[in-house]
Amino acid sequence: MSISVISETLDDEVQTIELIREGRESIRRELSKVIIGQEEAIEQLLISLFAGGHCLITGAPGLAKTLLVNSIAQIFHLKFQRIQFTPDLMPADITGTEILEEDADGHREMVFVKGPIFANVVLADEINRTPPKTQAALLEAMQEHQVTAAGTRYQLDEPFFVLATQNPIEMEGTYPLPEAQLDRFMFNVVVDYLPEDDEVTVVHQTTSRRPEPIKPIFTGKDVQRIQNVIRTVPIAEDVVRYAVRLAAASRPGQSGSPDFVNDWISWGAGLRAAQNLVLGGKVKALMDGRAHVSTDDIRQLALPVLRHRILVNYRAEADGVSIENVVDRLVACIPAPASDS
Repeated sequence: MSISVISETLDDEVQTIELIREGRESIRRELSKVIIGQEEAIEQLLISLFAGGHCLITGAPGLAKTLLVNSIAQIFHLKFQRIQFTPDLMPADITGTEILEEDADGHREMVFVKGPIFANVVLADEINRTPPKTQAALLEAMQEHQVTAAGTRYQLDEPFFVLATQNPIEMEGTYPLPEAQLDRFMFNVVVDYLPEDDEVTVVHQTTSRRPEPIKPIFTGKDVQRIQNVIRTVPIAEDVVRYAVRLAAASRPGQSGSPDFVNDWISWGAGLRAAQNLVLGGKVKALMDGRAHVSTDDIRQLALPVLRHRILVNYRAEADGVSIENVVDRLVACIPAPASDS
């Protein structure tokens, strides 16, 4: 590679890093037109998108989960599709199906009609309301960014994200996602009720005027550039090792697992947890204006990364221990590398 090519590559990376730093505030400013509060959830969603990951969004009805996803898609000027998951939804309703089409000359042929999965941002609304067979239609798309129908593979447009919502209150008639599918989501983002002052602001704004239109800030190509630069962010081996140890400590029955893990956890986090901790840490470092990842970045992302990857047992439920309690104790008991202290 010539010196001029190397120089152009470095200049492009610097411009992309500046785009991330400046775009963070621009995104918040645009989202504030329709979304009040929820800063933590918004930041986690942005980290996931910049890292190229999918998100599971958990929250009660009426907390603007759908509005948040739609608004982010507008900011990134990406094609958005919403799929309402219901018990009678079939896999072909998501991926698409072949139909027999006849042209003007009477010639007939099978034509594939693309389903709503062929978008950049797909909102899988109430994903746990549809049977496992239909849930599984998303697996190939999430992992391989492609759809197979009638033996033919169709590539999805890039960038591609699945943002799925779950209602944690109404569990009757739902189909919990299998662990293999949960593991495909980078984060489990919890959208909670707003403080009173924020709710007052929401009610006032939504009943007095129509929201301002959201202006696009990024393009799909910008997102792909950002995703490529994210992977070049340097990270010390000690920090990577810390992320691996944090994920591994959640597995019961392993040598060195804390006692409370063996007592309270049935199933721990796998390798994808450590990968997502590191990728998320790289995005967070750049968003904060730093050129390297610290263990503090890993700690701050531990909850959204591990929340859906750890399965607590009946003893934890009897003791009133939540997933959040377990993750907090894991973070507290895994020592940071000496070089980071």
